[in-house]
Parts: sequence; C-alpha cells; structure tokens
Amino acid sequence: MTHEMIFAGFGGQGVLSMGMTLSYAGMIEGKEISWMPSYGPEMRGGTANCMVIIADTKISSPILTTFDVVVALNQPSVDKFEAAVKPGGLLVYEATSIINPPTRTDIHVLPIAASEEAVKLKNSRTMNMIVLGALVARTHVVELGTVLQALKKVLPERYHHLLPLNEQALRRGVELATDAQLV
Repeated sequence: MTHEMIFAGFGGQGVLSMGMTLSYAGMIEGKEISWMPSYGPEMRGGTANCMVIIADTKISSPILTTFDVVVALNQPSVDKFEAAVKPGGLLVYEATSIINPPTRTDIHVLPIAASEEAVKLKNSRTMNMIVLGALVARTHVVELGTVLQALKKVLPERYHHLLPLNEQALRRGVELATDAQLV
C-alpha cells in the first residue's frame, strides 16, 4: 500500500510539522517514507507545503504531481491542489477558513472546522494536530498511537509539556472525522 499526500497552507500553520510527524510515524511502523518540504522565504505567512509518501515498498521518486490525499489549510491551497487529487482520493480541508469549498464530485471531501476546535482547546496552534487526527482516522495510513510516539521525536524537548494538549487535539480530530460525513 502506498499513500501519496501533500499538506499545504501558510507558513506558521504547522504544515511541515504535520508532514514530519506523519513521516516519523511511518518510520516507527517500519514503512518506507519520503518527506519533502517546500516553502517561501517568509518566516510566517508565506506558502508552505510538504509532500509525504508512506509505502510498504521502496519509493521510486519523492516528486509527485497527483495525490491520494491533499490536506489544505487555506483557500489558496484548496484552489491550487484540488485538481491534483486522484479520482477517488481524499481532500481534507480546514473548513473554518475556506470560503469556496472544493467542487469536484469524483473525490471524497472531508471538511474539518479545526480552527474552531483549537479555540475550544484554548490553543490555536493545535489546529494542525486536529487535522492530522482526522486524516489518520479516515486513511488509517498509520496508527494513532504511533503518531503520538512520533510527536515525541518531532517536538523539541522544551515543548514536551505540550504533548498532552497535542494528544487531546489529535483525538478530537479523530472524533470529528468519525462523526463527519464525507462530501
């Protein structure tokens, strides 16, 4: 099984962290992985995305033009990558900030109001983990427990006090994805 994904949004939304955490989880589970970030020169607010491939067999190339899964955290990312989802693929998007939702009928669409949920958790920076939890719940690309293990490796030790909050955010994302109807 091969999962070819792209995570896209603005810098500062945790796009690269989502991809890195998922990639580490894949490594922990003994899978082949590729993580390739791409971002503009701005520290925050510029474009950011990363391609992630998790596979049971060797990965021939880290460069992709179509994806099984697109995770879009802002409108420009939905606009840019909606067409790149393979037919039958999944587009997960942060529903709070998207004005023009995806319109394709040959893909599965999962809107997650992650920003609203992050506010309920009293930390807006957990939005990316809510979305990641939803993605894992829908795709089963890795186990949620493995994502929690990976988070310990991805987060610098000075932020390990935030691990329980991130776990709560991941679990909330799982709940949202489980309750949500695919469009």
